[in-house]
Amino acid sequence: MNKPLISPLDQLLASRVIAIVRTHSEDEIVPLARAIVHGGIGVLEVALTSPGAIAAIRQIALEVKGATVGAGTVLDERQAGAAIEAGSQFLMSPGFSLRVLRAATDRHIPYIPGALTPTELTAIFEHGLREIKIFPAGSLGPSYIRELLGPFPDLRPIPTGGVTRENARAFLEAGAVAVGVGGALTGHVPPGAYDMVAKRSAEFRAQLDGRLKDL
Repeated sequence: MNKPLISPLDQLLASRVIAIVRTHSEDEIVPLARAIVHGGIGVLEVALTSPGAIAAIRQIALEVKGATVGAGTVLDERQAGAAIEAGSQFLMSPGFSLRVLRAATDRHIPYIPGALTPTELTAIFEHGLREIKIFPAGSLGPSYIRELLGPFPDLRPIPTGGVTRENARAFLEAGAVAVGVGGALTGHVPPGAYDMVAKRSAEFRAQLDGRLKDL
């Protein structure tokens, strides 16, 4: 019996966690990525608002074993093309861009746009996309995800912004297919304290894995 095919997007979301790397120092991107992967979270979204993000994506794709790296905060076709050429395996945006979608589709790269309201979701659904970043999710909480799934049962939400180790389980229980997490892993970390990032990542991964058995 043939095994069902798993889409690249399903493979991407299998970890249920996307770690967001956003920093003001281009020298920190790759070490932060290494620390996060060392801690057990292998899917990384490098925000293009970080200086040197494209070069860092290229280096991570080539050198960081176990990493699935993509670009975040992709706002236009130029950024999409540069990120894909650097080795991005997926693209994410805070909103929706038809040009970014076309660039990703042409290269068979998953594109996960962002939305918050039912109107925005309806517009994105018209393009056949179902995996959508719900941003910012933290202030609205897991109940908002549950409420969205009422009128949008095919939505595969990825809440991002304000996701912590304490509320990640609740988002998944509410119906999220994955969570995007940044500050909970890298926020308020002194420069060079990558062991702290690895520890936070390991704790986040361990807690989530232990609780996923109950979902």
